[in-house]
Amino acid sequence: MQNHTKGIIYAAITAFFWGFLAIALKVAVREVAPVTVVWIRFVVAFIMLSGWQSFKSPASFRILIKPPVLLILAALALSWNYMGYMLGIHHTTPSNAQLFIQTGPLILAIAGFLIFKEKLLRNQIIGFSIALLGFSFFYRDQLQAFFESADTYQLGILLTISGALAWSVYAILQKKLVRTFSVDSLNLVLFGLPALLYIPFVEFRPLLELSWSWWLLLVFLGANTFIAYTCLGKALKYAEANKVSIIIILNPMITFITMGILTELNVSWVEHERFSAITIVGAALVFLGAVLVARKNKSR
Repeated sequence: MQNHTKGIIYAAITAFFWGFLAIALKVAVREVAPVTVVWIRFVVAFIMLSGWQSFKSPASFRILIKPPVLLILAALALSWNYMGYMLGIHHTTPSNAQLFIQTGPLILAIAGFLIFKEKLLRNQIIGFSIALLGFSFFYRDQLQAFFESADTYQLGILLTISGALAWSVYAILQKKLVRTFSVDSLNLVLFGLPALLYIPFVEFRPLLELSWSWWLLLVFLGANTFIAYTCLGKALKYAEANKVSIIIILNPMITFITMGILTELNVSWVEHERFSAITIVGAALVFLGAVLVARKNKSR
């Protein structure tokens, strides 16, 4: 399999897992404090990765002794990305948080052209234009809800945007670092350092009172982090940043479809969303634009 194809597949796996993440986080904060949820995500992901690397490549742990400065900065950025996104979901709905967190991948796409000197070809220009048109339809109802919302709701959106900006810093630094280091060794620091930083803010007592079903949800969130960010690192290694970003941006469609099903089922454990025929048209345009951007060019 060619590297370009590998990169697209890894990015698609990341988008798939992130598509369900916002809903799971919204449910988790009903019972667990946001900072505790963030800490558990990093801890579970670090434990899973450490177990895997202990058998696969024990030498990768050497990076923990003296991590590069850029890697430390990337870990700090990722730690706030998690917290900003978590607080954003706490104050808004999963779909609205998914809307504004896409600021991060959009910045990464721009960085691909400006920083990494990636070529923007005709089919990619057309694809980006179609995708942006689709987003204007896809998010119309959510943007309307934002402008009609209360102050607390808007605070959640601003926190989400701050998390998106932090994610773009992480992704740009990660794109540079994967040229020299393996993805798994980088993730040991990216998961481990935030886990240490958040320990003073964690409420441990409520965790002892959780039932097995809540613990299952928290483990899922950690596994989601491990799988998604491992695949994301590999996607950035094998494919251009602008293509990775447009694939990742597809993940809100998974969230919207899932939320649409849950809204129709009238479940009580997650807030309902707004949907319309225009939302569906927008989703189709976004998908078409992503296909044009991600398609391999024969001349390259």
